[in-house]
Amino acid sequence: MFLEGNPGVIAAIIISVIAVIILIYLITRIRIVKQTNKYVVERLGGYHATWGVGFHFLCPFVDRISYVVSMKEQVKDFDPQPVITKDNVTMQIDTVVFFQVTDPKLFAYGVENPIAAIENLSATTLRNIIGELDLDETLTSRDIINTKMRSILDEATDPWGIKVNRVEVKNILPPKDIRDAMERQMRAERERREKILLAEGEKKSQILLAEGQKESQILKADAEKEAMILKATGQAESILRVKEAEAQGIKLIREAEAEGLKSLNSANVTNEVLTLKSYEAVRDLANGQATKIIVPSELQNLATAATTISEIVKK
Repeated sequence: MFLEGNPGVIAAIIISVIAVIILIYLITRIRIVKQTNKYVVERLGGYHATWGVGFHFLCPFVDRISYVVSMKEQVKDFDPQPVITKDNVTMQIDTVVFFQVTDPKLFAYGVENPIAAIENLSATTLRNIIGELDLDETLTSRDIINTKMRSILDEATDPWGIKVNRVEVKNILPPKDIRDAMERQMRAERERREKILLAEGEKKSQILLAEGQKESQILKADAEKEAMILKATGQAESILRVKEAEAQGIKLIREAEAEGLKSLNSANVTNEVLTLKSYEAVRDLANGQATKIIVPSELQNLATAATTISEIVKK
C-alpha cells in the first residue's frame, strides 16, 4: 500500500536496481592482464588492440577478447610419427618442440590451429630429413636432425608469430626384427671386445712374467759377478799381504845380517876366530843325540884345519 501511494519511490527503487545492474556489468568488463599473458581484443569483429600487463576496460557490446596468449616458452611432445629411411626401413620417431609466441596478433590470425600446424609441419619435415639418411645415420645423427628441424620449423612459423627455440628427437624405434639384429650385433661386439681385452691381459701378463724372469736372471748374474769380483779381490789382497810379509821378513834378515857384519867389523874379528867359532859349532852339533850328522864340505875342511892347528899347538 505504501508503494502504491508513492510512485516516486517505486521509480527510485527501479532506477537503483538498474544502476546496480549496470555497475555490476561494467565491473565485469574490467580486465587485469598478467605479466605472462597478452590479450587480443576485437572491436565489432575486427582486430582492435593487444593488451599487455595492467588494468583494462572492455567497451560494452563493442569489444571482446578473442585470444588469451601465453608469452612463456611452451613445450609440446608430439606422438611418434612413422618415417622411412633411405634404405627403406620404417621406424617410429617422436619429437619434442620448444617454442615461444613472439607476436600475439599473428599467433591469433596467422593460422587456424597453431599447435596442430606445428605438429603437422614437424611430421612432414621429419619425414623429409629421415628420407635422406639410412638407418645407421639416423641412429647416430640426432644432433643433425635436431638442427635441421629447428631451422626449418623456425623459418616456417615466423608468419604465425612463433619462434621455435629447440627441437629434440625423443625416441627412435626401429622395427622389432631390426632391434633384435642390432641387439645380436651389439652382443657380438661386446663378446669380441671381451676376448680382445682378455687376450691383451694375457699378453701383458706373459710380458710382465718374462720381464720379471729376465730381471731376476740379470740380478742373479750381477750378484755372481760381484761375488767373484769380491772373492778375486780378497785372494789378491791375501797374496799381496803374504808377499809383503815375505818381503818384510827378507828385509829384516838383510838388516840383521848387515848389523851382524857391522858388529863383527867393529870388533876386529879375524878369520882364525871365525874358523874356531865354526869348529866349536860343529863340536856342539856332535855332542847332540843325533845318530847321523851331515857336515858340509866347507865344515869338513874347517875341521881338518882345526885338527892340524891343534897338533901343532901340542908339539
